[in-house]
Amino acid sequence: MLYTCGMGLLLQVSETERRRLREVARSADAGWVERERVEMVLLAAEGWSAPRIGAHLGWSAATVRRVLRAYIQRGPEALFPALRGRKPDVQRRQFIEAALQSLLALPQAWTAAQLARALEAHGVHLGPRQVRRYLGGMGAGWRRTQLSLEHKQDSAAVAAARQALFRLKKSPQRQSAAVLPG
Repeated sequence: MLYTCGMGLLLQVSETERRRLREVARSADAGWVERERVEMVLLAAEGWSAPRIGAHLGWSAATVRRVLRAYIQRGPEALFPALRGRKPDVQRRQFIEAALQSLLALPQAWTAAQLARALEAHGVHLGPRQVRRYLGGMGAGWRRTQLSLEHKQDSAAVAAARQALFRLKKSPQRQSAAVLPG
């Protein structure tokens, strides 16, 4: 419960709530910001004013008041700062990864730009850079393509050319003993 007096905001916290706050501060999930916020609440429960708490912890009095108001309204969940931005769209990511898996299963070498164009058939509009991010998240590896014309060559013509080159090759020189004068 929160009430005001001439010295500022005072917060009443039960003993069980104090124990719970200390557990939150000591948990592995808690970072330094959460620990500082728990300390703000515990000091306010001891009767410290917001300016005094702010001076002690290195925060402004307005920040301390904001944290205390949020704690009163939402409870211990308010001590963990909210993540900025939208929540991740897990379904969209899974859909895109499934589409990429189906494309990568084809016997074809892809560039990121080609994959981006192929994904448009699935109704997904991404740029090559974003496609590379998805591929990295999927753990998909890449390697430089081997420069080869084997897939475009006629095997009979290649065999005939090898025979012609073999006939033109110099015969190996015989190793003869050196003849010295004298």
